[in-house]
Amino acid sequence: MIEQHFGWNGVPFQRHISTNNLYLSEQFKETQARLQFMIQQREFGMLTGYVGAGKTTAIRALRDSLSSSEHVFLYMSDSSLQPRDFYREMLIQLGIEPKFLVNDVKRQFKAALMDIYVNKGRTPIVVIDEAHLLSATMLQEIRFLTNFQIDSLSPLALILVGQPELREKLKISSLEAISQRITTRFHLTGLGEEELASYVSHQLKVVGEEQQIFSTAALREIYKHTKGILRLTNRMCTDCLLDIVIQKQKVVDADTVERVLIDQSY
Repeated sequence: MIEQHFGWNGVPFQRHISTNNLYLSEQFKETQARLQFMIQQREFGMLTGYVGAGKTTAIRALRDSLSSSEHVFLYMSDSSLQPRDFYREMLIQLGIEPKFLVNDVKRQFKAALMDIYVNKGRTPIVVIDEAHLLSATMLQEIRFLTNFQIDSLSPLALILVGQPELREKLKISSLEAISQRITTRFHLTGLGEEELASYVSHQLKVVGEEQQIFSTAALREIYKHTKGILRLTNRMCTDCLLDIVIQKQKVVDADTVERVLIDQSY
């Protein structure tokens, strides 16, 4: 519908965009640099950000940038898992048949990580998404996961990803030991107003549009309501495009944004 109206080769502002076509904002580049550093140093790190700020996209870009001959990427986003289920899922991702008892699967997983690092010369990377929803029991288990040979060796990079509540949760005294082990932290915010305009232009170029079809006034209103949060920006821009298709127009202006704001909830 949208692509036919404009003669594009796809629909912009979609979450499934290839990581090769992501907009490289200054914040995105800094995020990738921090994540790469966590991996190089095999650290316990944390990435936080508001809903829709681009945390999962950043992790997807990180995964796609890694060499499979040098790294093993393990990803978990089920925050309801208990320790036994966590270890079982990790082992399954590694192609290892998990045992039944929690102590057995814990030993299996630690042995597998050491084998990957010492014998195969690869760095295991464990990413736990939606970490702000993890139980205190699971967070404590993550602390134990970082204990290898009395802290003399860490064979893995462990990265927690979550909403800002994760930072607050780790401030409570019972989780202080975990917080102290996190050596690198980064917090994602929204794009600035100027970068939002560049982001919109980039998204349009990806599908073959060379002109900025969003007016300055429209971009100003979009930023006012989204604060540069990528998911909200994508949603509002898509709604604006659908509106001008229906209106048989080619430019998103302030009136377009106003109609969208009346029809949709932001």
